[in-house]
Amino acid sequence: MGYRVVIAGATGNVGREMLNILAERQFPVDEIAVLASRKSLGTEVSFGDKTLKTKDLDTFDFAGWDMALFAVGSEATKKYAPKAAAAGCTVIDNSSLYRYDAEIPLIVPEVNPQAIHDYAKKNIIANPNCSTAQMVVALKPLHDRARIKRVVVSTYQSVSGAGKEGADELWDQTKSIYNPTSDVPPSKFTKQIAFNVIPHIDVFMDSGETKEEWKMVAETKKIVDPKIKVTATCVRVPVFVGHSEAVNIEFEDFLDENEARDILREAPGVMVIDKREDGGYVTPIECVGDFATFISRIRQDSTIDNGLNLWCVSDNLRKGAALNAVQIAELLGREVLKKG
Repeated sequence: MGYRVVIAGATGNVGREMLNILAERQFPVDEIAVLASRKSLGTEVSFGDKTLKTKDLDTFDFAGWDMALFAVGSEATKKYAPKAAAAGCTVIDNSSLYRYDAEIPLIVPEVNPQAIHDYAKKNIIANPNCSTAQMVVALKPLHDRARIKRVVVSTYQSVSGAGKEGADELWDQTKSIYNPTSDVPPSKFTKQIAFNVIPHIDVFMDSGETKEEWKMVAETKKIVDPKIKVTATCVRVPVFVGHSEAVNIEFEDFLDENEARDILREAPGVMVIDKREDGGYVTPIECVGDFATFISRIRQDSTIDNGLNLWCVSDNLRKGAALNAVQIAELLGREVLKKG
């Protein structure tokens, strides 16, 4: 006996990836409905060896469906997620809308699976920001051993984090540089992204940090430990898929780099590739299509008493979005619904 599953936003990058991962991981699906906005109505999407036709999100009846994975952005989520939740369909939301609501659990299954039991307050579960998700998978096992005091993180985030428009802009601008008759001014991004880096993701806040940087701070505290101090600088780079992060961690207790490497090798969802030689580390191009969060360049920070540096890379469309949502669905089924 399986689940009746809804994918809202099935024609977007993340929605399609959710369908791929549900099929790949052989999630126990009895029936699946794929929803889209009116402008994408009737578009066909793949689910395993099946082809599905999208239905209208606006008129869909969620009654009798077990769970809905939402990948439609905050505005549409605000309108439709409460309807689904009220109809008894548990919502797993990929937008930022509910992440900071105290009554809605924000979950990375490798890190805080116990939070799943808080879902019933609003029948909604939040999926974290892509840059946070991969980082906390690495932080949690180290925190359990030596208690993290402070994290300084600089991100190198791919254009797919800005959706299809972001990827198209990088592609079109790159081509235009080699074609003098073509000009592709920035539209999705604030400056040229081809052959450039932009220290600006999401909107600026009064503090001077961007919303993306604020998200990493707030979400790490909610998922791992509210006592951890976090400061972030988030940068968009001309990479199509895969977010990278340089992470500096200060602990309460001393943690040797070799022990940290051993801890991370045993940690769920983590793959350590860390050889001190040419190419002995992972770059974003190598993580595409993979479920793991890759950790490289683990080394002591000699400038503080209990410090470590590491390099963290993951496919943002997978672990940062679709995979984490599917893992939440698996956790919900395993711990609460118990049908599959």
